[in-house]
Amino acid sequence: MAQDAKSNSKSMVRDLTKGNVARQLFVFAAPLFLSNALQAIYNIVDMIIVGQVMGGKGMAAVAISGNIQHLLCFVAMGFAGAGQIIIAQKLGAKDMEGVRKTIGTLFTMLLIAAVMMTVICLVFRIEILKLVNTPEEAFGYAMDYTIIGISGLIFAYGYNVVSAIMRGLGDSKRPFIFVAIASVLNIVLDVLFVVIFGWEVRGAALATIIGQAVSFLWALWYLYKNRENFVFDFKLRSFAIDKSAAAGLLKLGIPMAIQSAAINVSMTVVSAWVNSFGYIASAMAGMISKLNTLAGILSASISTAAGAMIGQNIGAQKFDRVPVILKNAFGVSIIISMIICAVVYIFPNQTFAMFTSDKLVLANASIIIGPFILNCVGASTRTFGFAMINGSGNSRLNLLIAILDGMVARLSLAYIIGFIIVNGPQGFWYGDAIAGFVPMLIGGVYFLSGKWRKIRV
Repeated sequence: MAQDAKSNSKSMVRDLTKGNVARQLFVFAAPLFLSNALQAIYNIVDMIIVGQVMGGKGMAAVAISGNIQHLLCFVAMGFAGAGQIIIAQKLGAKDMEGVRKTIGTLFTMLLIAAVMMTVICLVFRIEILKLVNTPEEAFGYAMDYTIIGISGLIFAYGYNVVSAIMRGLGDSKRPFIFVAIASVLNIVLDVLFVVIFGWEVRGAALATIIGQAVSFLWALWYLYKNRENFVFDFKLRSFAIDKSAAAGLLKLGIPMAIQSAAINVSMTVVSAWVNSFGYIASAMAGMISKLNTLAGILSASISTAAGAMIGQNIGAQKFDRVPVILKNAFGVSIIISMIICAVVYIFPNQTFAMFTSDKLVLANASIIIGPFILNCVGASTRTFGFAMINGSGNSRLNLLIAILDGMVARLSLAYIIGFIIVNGPQGFWYGDAIAGFVPMLIGGVYFLSGKWRKIRV
């Protein structure tokens, strides 16, 4: 079946070890960027609609609950990322049986994780909101959003799995289509539920979950319907956890999950410090978070595409293509980042007014500009670091980044600048932005060492 899949024009398997690197990177990264952009847009739409209808308290609730939802996806993000790299490397090595076993094991492991995470977080929902210093004025709204978001975690986990599988096989176009479906549906439902029905924050949460559910189920149905052109047959026995595949996923997935968790935990801690300054600070935190997302999606899209390309080329032992991939990835990332920074710097009032008409929030919003620009530049450098480390599948360096970037640098810098030097939310955001340069430093040293050339699948 593997040979048939490769020869069929409809195959989801794409060889990234041949051809022009710049063109391949653009073709592969463009749908990823659009996918991530659409995801960011429908998350931003939640905040814009709620902010315009409910003001700063609603914005604070969406910002706080959104951070919690993102944190709870750390297992899905870590193991899906690991699955993508392992699939890409095995595909490059022409190990199609290994690809099949990895896919089945990944599906089952993350289904179990999603169910466990949902139950645990529903039980401790009140404690979670108190832990992040949710302002009293926004607590009820944040609880509504959090309960609905946790209840739909299985759809978020499921979508991470199917998207990672497709990207590992070299297909970024179809995940974009499924995200586009979710985004359009989410925006329509946001307007319907929040503006027309008046369901406030609950409406925004429902719109997001329904969009994610439709996207995941449609993607899953598509894979099943086209299983003849796919390396996975969807038979029940294929979902059995394979010991060898599980060991590989655990070896790479645990550090990547820890990395995701550490970064998100540190961001949640920083958010809790910000929340202690009141709901206006929380609302501004929501704005800078969404703006940082724009920079983050650029970095994530290009590093994900470059990581998949590096994974396949290392699997095929075509090491000479790796520096070319990194050079193109970093160049594109820094150029686009500068454009984003320029737009926000030149049009700050128009940018902030998109989120809310709350005068108190807008009067303080200018302090966001500096930290955002620094974060944007840092995001472009992370493209190089994460592409190199994740593409090679180096679990030790992922763990090192988790500790240094996720916890030590991010929390210590945010604390020192936020409580000692500046004593305010702006200091926390500057500390967070500076910590974002750590992956580039680690990835750069690793690349120059040449040790990634010794990686074997």
